[in-house]
Amino acid sequence: MLELKDISFNVQDESKEKEIIRHLDLTIDDGKFVVVTGPNGGGKSTMAKLIAGIETPTEGKILFNGEDITDKSITERANLGISFAFQQPARFKGITVLDLLRIAAAKQLSVSACCEFLSEVGLCARDYINREVNASLSGGELKRIEIATVLARGTQLAIFDEPEAGIDLWSFQNLIRVFERMRTANTRSILIISHQERILEIADEIVVLANGSITKHGPREDILPELMGTGDAVGVCGCLKRGGVNCD
Repeated sequence: MLELKDISFNVQDESKEKEIIRHLDLTIDDGKFVVVTGPNGGGKSTMAKLIAGIETPTEGKILFNGEDITDKSITERANLGISFAFQQPARFKGITVLDLLRIAAAKQLSVSACCEFLSEVGLCARDYINREVNASLSGGELKRIEIATVLARGTQLAIFDEPEAGIDLWSFQNLIRVFERMRTANTRSILIISHQERILEIADEIVVLANGSITKHGPREDILPELMGTGDAVGVCGCLKRGGVNCD
């Protein structure tokens, strides 16, 4: 279980302090698929980075399985079972997909085990296992390889920051199928930052974050009709999108 308790995060903006996250409280239960949406600049990515340890809250506490992790490093949180996938996955010249999966798992995985993780994300292992994680890979391929590393790591909480960013419609459709399989096949908790209606549709819970505060949080069947039915989704979510193209 993840608990954010009275979390605030401020940054220095020129000569004054700017509040990005405001006294935020959120609980994510084990085995839940949670999607966080809201207008651009509302604090979604910042909240994800606070959970992963990339940023440190100005106030409040973060608990993971009852343990206070507020001051723990990214590595310490990763060792406790928290993983983070960036909007734009990193490329590693000279490192193969096989190498990357073994690094993620922190052990010498067999080739067959690595192939299974690639198959889970819809990639033909024979075509990818020995390829370098470099510019020869498309955005969609990199996204799925990154998800395979999350699976190889075996984390309890997987965080994805706008996984649809920068990928084409075909890759997006494949990405949705990967998340659907993750939702039904695993007991891990999944937290996704997204504007995409297709991703919101497979969530267990939806959180709406605006101006650094949670304005709505509840089961998908309660929250999504509100967002779609108002005709004013822009006011709540910035934009809800069905395809794989950003509208920023």
